[in-house]
Amino acid sequence: MRLGLDADEVLTTTRSVRKRLDLARPVEREVIEECLDIALQAPTGSNTQGWQWVFITDPKKKKVIADFYGANYDKYTDRPDQPQYGDDDPRTTQRPKIMDSSRYLREIFHQVPVMMIPCIQGQGRLDSGVPTFGQASAWGSILPAVWSFMLALRERGLGSAWTTLHLPNEKEVADLLDIPFDTVTQAGLFPIAYTKGIDFKLAKRLPGSDLSHWEKW
Repeated sequence: MRLGLDADEVLTTTRSVRKRLDLARPVEREVIEECLDIALQAPTGSNTQGWQWVFITDPKKKKVIADFYGANYDKYTDRPDQPQYGDDDPRTTQRPKIMDSSRYLREIFHQVPVMMIPCIQGQGRLDSGVPTFGQASAWGSILPAVWSFMLALRERGLGSAWTTLHLPNEKEVADLLDIPFDTVTQAGLFPIAYTKGIDFKLAKRLPGSDLSHWEKW
């Protein structure tokens, strides 16, 4: 099913979906592959196309990955150094809602129909020793494609959420999925499911005028 959204509608209503993921409805492989073909039209540095995509549907493997995610989620949300903003800041007013939905995802992650792990394949890993130029070039060659994938999902009535909290256990997940750890870096973990309803709206964000700089900072 195509929703028939125009470009602006897709760009402004593609949300991080958690509570509205339909855990009971199967996701067809052909729909995912159609979205992936669209995502692969995204720009990639020097046309390297060093991306690889791992999709997981096996319940046992999903449970292992979700358990890593959950344990790291608990550590992350228990940190005392959470960022603080003004009382009227949308990042403050929206925090209870965001935390509630993220806790929900933490509890049901293993039940999502499909998990996706996008990967960057290269000569070595993107560890902290890689200079800024190399980091920016590599991430810039995978992140646009992942976002395009999420936009394509949205147009077809599916949703996802960008998560990274399995990555403290990236090696263990690599071993579980036979991902070559020495040359392939995982970029995130994405639940994929049809959404309960399709009426997603604009998010509350800070205005661009508060975040932009012209000629100098």
